[in-house]
Amino acid sequence: MKKKIIMRNIKFPDYVFPSVPAPPQVQELEERLQCCRNKMIVHGLSHLIVYGDREHFANLMYLVHFDPRFEEALLIMSVEKLAPLILVGNEGEGHLGVSPLFQAGKLRCERFQTFSLMSQPRDTSRSLETILREEGITDKSKVGVVGWKYFISGELKDTQHASDIPSYLMDILRSLVASANLTNATDLLISPEYGMRSFVSPSEIAFFEYANVLGSESVKRVLKNLQIGKTDFEVMQSAGYTGFPLSCYMTIKSSGNQNYGLSSPVGAKLCLGQPCSISIAHWGSNVCRAGWLAADINDLPTIAKGYISEFVAPYLEALYEWFRNLRIGVTGGSLYQLIENLLPYDKFNVYLNPGHLIHLDEWTTSPIYKGSTNKILSGMYIQSDIIPRSPVYGSSRMEDGFIIADQLLRQKLMELYPVVYERCMSRRKFMEELGFELPEEVLPLSNLAGMVVPFFLQCNCVMSFV
Repeated sequence: MKKKIIMRNIKFPDYVFPSVPAPPQVQELEERLQCCRNKMIVHGLSHLIVYGDREHFANLMYLVHFDPRFEEALLIMSVEKLAPLILVGNEGEGHLGVSPLFQAGKLRCERFQTFSLMSQPRDTSRSLETILREEGITDKSKVGVVGWKYFISGELKDTQHASDIPSYLMDILRSLVASANLTNATDLLISPEYGMRSFVSPSEIAFFEYANVLGSESVKRVLKNLQIGKTDFEVMQSAGYTGFPLSCYMTIKSSGNQNYGLSSPVGAKLCLGQPCSISIAHWGSNVCRAGWLAADINDLPTIAKGYISEFVAPYLEALYEWFRNLRIGVTGGSLYQLIENLLPYDKFNVYLNPGHLIHLDEWTTSPIYKGSTNKILSGMYIQSDIIPRSPVYGSSRMEDGFIIADQLLRQKLMELYPVVYERCMSRRKFMEELGFELPEEVLPLSNLAGMVVPFFLQCNCVMSFV
């Protein structure tokens, strides 16, 4: 691809702010649980144990629409019992009402005080051994354990039976279940081939669009309010955080924390001619932009004057090809190789996967890695997370969420959430006006989709093809 690249001033499109999405309905949650039981049967499991805590809430949230806040929780599923049992701590018990399943009497609960914070009451709980036995778990049971990751060959001696949930829970499970029958089943939820959360429904698309809009509008406000001499704390106040849960820390890298990845504000004053990046991630989204605290190329250090021609332009060309090839049926390995060819590692240092799956949590897994035969499939929710880095040029970044939707899924979205669908189509149109070529199955969710902003002090000036 050799298209002329220019910088052009734009007016930020007005896509109309979406309504707050409703929680999933009881029927959809029941369908998820039944799908999970079906997968359990296919994999020969009698029970599934799903662990969650503050950071690793997404699997619980997906299955029963409950997060344990600052405690822990454990969901116990059986192929024989339609209503699963959730164990919660002292304070989590009062939060159970957020689950439509619990409200409908289709999620059983029990207080397990070991999940509570230290020094809180612990005198009214049954033992976990007793609870598990009552749920039918014996030495003959075949139990799958869901944490937040599974392991691949070469990582550990026994990847099948290793688990990342707390050892005190695994110790109890191992005392009840034969070791060979206790396996890591996290792949049932997040495998890029068959994981339940790797493929989203129309209602999830609506939720994730809302999260992307929140994040992109916040990043936009920060970009518009950047001022040299202000502290990073001051400029991040303009994000206008609403309280909608975050999936990871809000970050800004500027003058005081350039050498630290994933850094939150540190109180440093913004300085002219410094690299800068901003990231805001709500449940279901992560919107990030990276560029320079500069109005134009004249504000850059002499060594970095080639930023546009030597770094941003090749990055934009790589994005163009990545999007053009982001089609149903394409292998993740081919997308990986595409970026490796267009952005050679010795110059652009793209170390992590050039694109990954995202859900309620910021990163689930990815079909895009070296040698991957995993295919891009309808229903995948993919993050355009391609991160070039340079000690001279800093970075450039256009990170947003995109849905891969075949004709059937697009039709369902259009019927059930017509305004969401229309906004996605408007974002597609804007990206095409900037010169991107999008397959029909690609639906942008972020209000900043397509916008590569090299100079943050002129945030209306973006890269474009002609």
